[in-house]
Parts: sequence; C-alpha cells; structure tokens
Amino acid sequence: MILVIMIWLRLILFLCFLNLSLSELNNKKFPSDFFFGCATAAFQIEGAWNEDGKSPSVWDTRNHIVPSVISDNSTADIACDSYHKYKEDVALLKAIGVNHYRFSISWPRILPNGFDDYINPLGVGYYKNLIAELKANNIEPLITIIHGDLPQVLDDIGGYYSPSFPDWITDFARVAFKEFGDDVKYWFTFNEPYEVCIWDGAEKAYNCAANLLKAHAKIWHMYNEEFRATQQGKLSMVLNLNWYEPETNSTEDITAAETMLQFSWGFFAHPLYYGDWPEIMKTRIAYRSKLEGYNQSRLPEFTAEEIEYIKGTNDFFSLNTYTTSMVRAIPEPEIGQPDTTKDTGVYTYQPDDWPSAASPWLKIVPWGIRKLLKWLKNEYFDPDMLITENGYSDATGQLDDPIRTNYLREYLSNVKDAMDYDGVKVFGYNVWSLIDNFEWMNGYTQKFGLVYVDMNDPNRTRTRKDSSYYYQKVCETRCIVDECVE
Repeated sequence: MILVIMIWLRLILFLCFLNLSLSELNNKKFPSDFFFGCATAAFQIEGAWNEDGKSPSVWDTRNHIVPSVISDNSTADIACDSYHKYKEDVALLKAIGVNHYRFSISWPRILPNGFDDYINPLGVGYYKNLIAELKANNIEPLITIIHGDLPQVLDDIGGYYSPSFPDWITDFARVAFKEFGDDVKYWFTFNEPYEVCIWDGAEKAYNCAANLLKAHAKIWHMYNEEFRATQQGKLSMVLNLNWYEPETNSTEDITAAETMLQFSWGFFAHPLYYGDWPEIMKTRIAYRSKLEGYNQSRLPEFTAEEIEYIKGTNDFFSLNTYTTSMVRAIPEPEIGQPDTTKDTGVYTYQPDDWPSAASPWLKIVPWGIRKLLKWLKNEYFDPDMLITENGYSDATGQLDDPIRTNYLREYLSNVKDAMDYDGVKVFGYNVWSLIDNFEWMNGYTQKFGLVYVDMNDPNRTRTRKDSSYYYQKVCETRCIVDECVE
C-alpha cells in the first residue's frame, strides 16, 4: 500500500510539472533579433561515411568494432542520410521557422588525409551547397569546426594529445574560413571539449584540455589576423555541463557546488576568460598529485606567454546544457589511483523523483538553466551568450510528444527570466536536435529530434513531431505562451 501511494505521489508531481500554470511562465516576447535555431552534427546525421572521397573518422572506427560497442549495435554509416537529403533538412528548418542552423563540418570529408595537402572538392562542395540552400531560405549558418569526428589518420599519430594538433586543426580551420567564411558569421572551434578529454583518465585528461585550449587560441588568433577584417565573424568554444545546486544551505555544500562549477564550466571557461585554470583546480590537483607520489601536479602549468595567448579568445559564450545535478560536501577522497572525480572532491547526484528523459542523465529541471546563466554572467564578465544545445530525449520518437513541448516551454521561460530579471545577455537558443539522429554510444535508442526519422526506412522518411509545431509558433511569435506582452 505504501509503495502504491509513493508511485501515485510521484505521478502527481510529474503531472504537476506538465501542467504548470501559465502565470508561472514568462509572457514577454523575445527580442526581434533573437536567434531561434536548431542544431545537428555531421557525424550524427550525414551518413555517406565512405562516399565521395571521405576518409574514416575515429567514430567510424568505433562504429565498426566487432563485437559492437554501440548500445543497439548500430552504425552511423547511413544515419539520417543528410549527405543526400540536406535539402529536406533545410525545408524542415524553413517550415519550423528558425532563422539559424548550427551544424558541423566533417574534417575527414574535407581533408581526407587529415592535412591540408589535399582538399577534397566533393566534400567542400557538399557544404557549399548546404550553405547556399540555407541562405536561399533566409537561414543563417552557424558552423562547428569539429564535433567529435577527428580523422582516424590523425588519431593514429597522436590525435588530440600530439604537440602538433593545434597546427593540424588550425590548418583545417583556415580551409574552412577560406571556403565558407564569407557566408558564416558565427564559428565554434570545439564542441564540448570537456567530453573529448575527461574520459581518458586523470593522467591524460588535463594534458588533453591544455592542448585543446592552445588549439582554440591558435585558431582564434589566425582568424583575427587573416580573416576577421574582411569576414567580420566571431568565434567561440562550445562548453557544456549542468547547473550544480548545493544540497543544503550549509557553507560546506555551497562551497562544494562552487567547486564543481569550477571543475566543470571553469575547466575551459576560466582559461578562456582569465588565461589560466581556476585556482581551486590548481590547488586540489597539486595537493592530490603530491600525495599520489608525483613530482609535479598532473595539471599542466601554463607559461606566462600561454596565459596571455589563451586569455580573451572567446568572442561570445556558447553553451550546451540540459539538466541539473545536486552537490554534497564529502570528506577528502582516499588517495590511490588518480581520478578526476576524486580531484573534484565532491559528490554529485540527481534525485530519483526528478522527472527524467530517456537519457538517464537528463532530468527535467527548468529552473537550473536560469541559475546557470546568472552564474556564468557573474563569473565571466557579463558575456553575450548563445545557447547552442538544449533539448529532451524519448525512446520512441513518438509524434505526439507533449513532454518535449513542455520541456522547451519551461526552459525557454527560464532563459527569458534570466534575460529580464538577471540581466543575462542571451542572444540565441538552439534546440537539440532538428532530427532524430545517431546519439554516439547510444546509437538510435535516444531520440532528441523535433522531427522523427524512420531509421528502418531506406528513404529515412522524416515526419514532424507535435513539438516542432510548438517551436514553429515560438519562432513566429517570439513568445512561449498564447498571448505575450512586449
């Protein structure tokens, strides 16, 4: 009986979430120049993995491991077939009414050798055609230079850890700026560098991060010196993670939450805005490294020249964020095998009774995005901000998707609250994703799209979900509720 009551209580809480009264939603219009967009990534939608001169990426290699390491044994060999169906994607974007589209370009499709000794004209042509189709429909392209799909040939010779990596990616970026830069005003160097580096363990993750920061800065300076005057574009690194809420109002939990924010967002943002790692990262990692028997900290030390070179190389703050975690202070973790979680020295979790998406990590916590935006504003000199990804996953791809619609409404309401009441300078928002796609290790089991893609149909038929019609109305009216005020 007690179990039944608990289940009903959770159901009631969930229904309350779905049916929050309109009085709790922001009823003010977004600015007329606000970016409303959708986001995708090359590897997740394009397919054509070995067509027209493209070489394998590290994810193509991972896809073809036997036995499969992908949860549903799938591959992205065809994915959404956007390489052949990009005009359908653009038609969907136009129908939804977005004014911007964030996508990534495939390094191994444009430079099959990894280096700029050979530029694949068919790869360049694909993106030129996509950009032309977008522009013809009054949709501005936002381009990510690398979104996970590092050329395998470069990974074979050191990849992200090679001292030469900043040179390699700068050469690729130069090709991109030359080929596409006249039509693109917003560029992103890396998508989620935290995710690129953190899984390689505490002895490598920080070296990886330092190399990516140097690479980003090198691209920024190259653009500044060679292209900015004529192309008038802006560059940013797309950072990600959650809002971290202290479990209680105790000093210990508040400090723990701040520590987690510095180890997550500050990991890359602090060097971009201040030139160096957050002080708490330097202190804690040096302390634990010494006890672990290292002669120096596992966190690389930037030289004075590197600090000045990296500092100030983010023209605006771009962020991917979906959810919130709670943070609790804990005793110092035991010393043993180096571990990035132990370096942080706090405990994070998500309560079981928070509503959840199909992705286990994605709890629906709309208020978290407002708190995050306010914290970023205060921490990083009140930057202009672009939300590059935010969205909801289900497991079915159902067309009737009221939870996704409500997710978008609630998160957008909190974004607008941050703008109106906290003075945060958010200038755009992108839904992840335009279409259901290949979600990395989860294959096709988690569906984020505003549009359903039938992966069992050789034609990869696309069908709009109800949430896409809600977002269309938002784009048309710049309002998240039925009636808005200016």
